[in-house]
Amino acid sequence: MNLLLSLVMHELSIALGIVNVAEAETAKANMDRVEHIELEIGALAGIEMEALDFVWPSAVKGTVLEEAVKKITIVQGEAQCQQCQSNFRLKYLHETCPACGSYLKTITKGKELLVKSLELSINK
Repeated sequence: MNLLLSLVMHELSIALGIVNVAEAETAKANMDRVEHIELEIGALAGIEMEALDFVWPSAVKGTVLEEAVKKITIVQGEAQCQQCQSNFRLKYLHETCPACGSYLKTITKGKELLVKSLELSINK
């Protein structure tokens, strides 16, 4: 039960951070609400998508994102081996280089958490 609560709290804080970004950008543009929000989330970012979807309605209630259509693009993990310089895809952070077996790598993609775009409007 504590693990589930921790997981939900983690994704809730992420959702609230996204709300903060959307509200700041909406205010900067002198708009009232967000019609569409596009997010890029890395497969290695440590975000459980089911938990994020679960907390999303609560996080956006009464905010500029309340009625927004949310689109999420998952960015697959990629790394470069520090031993042999090979580039390869990752499903998990602990994977070894398929070319040489080294654990030493630099993650080049897959840890993103970006608000890629917002489509804003004014209430009439």
